[in-house]
Amino acid sequence: MDSKVTAAPGHQTAVFAGGCFWGVQAVFQHVKGVISATSGYSGGSAKTAEYEIVSTGETGHAESVQVVYDPSQITYGELLRVFFSVAHDPTELNRQGPDTGTQYRSVIFFANEEQKRIANAYIAQLDTAKVFRHPIVTQVVPLQAFYPAEAYHQDYATLHPNQPYIAFNDAPKVEHLRQEFPELYLSKGSLVSAKAAAQE
Repeated sequence: MDSKVTAAPGHQTAVFAGGCFWGVQAVFQHVKGVISATSGYSGGSAKTAEYEIVSTGETGHAESVQVVYDPSQITYGELLRVFFSVAHDPTELNRQGPDTGTQYRSVIFFANEEQKRIANAYIAQLDTAKVFRHPIVTQVVPLQAFYPAEAYHQDYATLHPNQPYIAFNDAPKVEHLRQEFPELYLSKGSLVSAKAAAQE
């Protein structure tokens, strides 16, 4: 089940959470049809959408990435394929790699009923096929709001490629995208900061 590629270019939005937003943002910035990918917070209130507070794990927020994409170039289902197979491990509960806490949980924040339907069907398909050795723990919940993260978090993996955390945890994800989905991979990627995206 998937949405259809549209005839005319446009802008649609998807919000995903899957561990530290640096890596998830980096992956989606290299996906064909993605116009912008912005690191931020979803699941909590506006007053707690700050990194130091979110890091306590007590705000309800998850580190998230808002993906703005052109539905004439890529479908929501294809974004889900990247999210589940490259961007993170959907079987890890309230953690991702070295990062632990509810702020690192796996979540699809759906913007409408179509996204909800496609996401639930995709998860059911993966579970039925036993693609993963462990059950998928990804939550599928309605998007209440997305709050862009602080400027220093935007494009972090691209701007700090030699930082040990990025080199060990995030660069391999981008390389995995290149190998797994060569038809979707963009070598240069779309570097659009939160500020630029907000001005569109």
